[in-house]
Amino acid sequence: MKIYGNPMSTCTRKVLTVFAEKGVKPEFVTVELNGEQKQEPHLSRQPFGQVPALEDNGFALFESRAMCRYVDQQLPGTRLVPTDAKAAATVEQWISVESANFTPHAMKIIYGALLEPMRGLPVNTAKIEEGRKALETTLGIMEKQLQKNPFIAGSEFTLADICYMPYIEYLYACKNGDIIDAHPAVAKWWKGVSDRKSWQIATGKAN
Repeated sequence: MKIYGNPMSTCTRKVLTVFAEKGVKPEFVTVELNGEQKQEPHLSRQPFGQVPALEDNGFALFESRAMCRYVDQQLPGTRLVPTDAKAAATVEQWISVESANFTPHAMKIIYGALLEPMRGLPVNTAKIEEGRKALETTLGIMEKQLQKNPFIAGSEFTLADICYMPYIEYLYACKNGDIIDAHPAVAKWWKGVSDRKSWQIATGKAN
């Protein structure tokens, strides 16, 4: 399998974490986030001009969560989405929470505190505060879940955990990790999952 992505991209890191959990290193082609992702030939792989994109023997796929599910099904090893219907539905439930009620709020913080200043704009305190306030509700719900279970979807590490991880990494990077630390069960979970070898590989901290 071949991945066209960028090592700093949150969505690329999700997919790379799945590969690393499977013990497989994909062929990786770097797409620079300087406008290259908005031009051909990348637009033919990812029509929204984002990263990553996946190719597998003529099969093309874009959107990171779809790629994660595909890689999980195609490669041998421990399944990151269980085959049991109830367990799988629970994983999908928490991925839906991530995509609808976690990531949009986290990205407001990340844009306001990190990405906009990188582009020469001032820190956007209004956007940061909006994101932090909205994220509190989700983190409160996650806290209750992680008080009962070691992982987001239950007793096992799954794709649900992976989907949250890149955004939490960047919350700490932009000095807003205190909102995670304020929720002890979430902070404990984060410490455990971020120490996993697969995450260390996906983020370039290990080979």
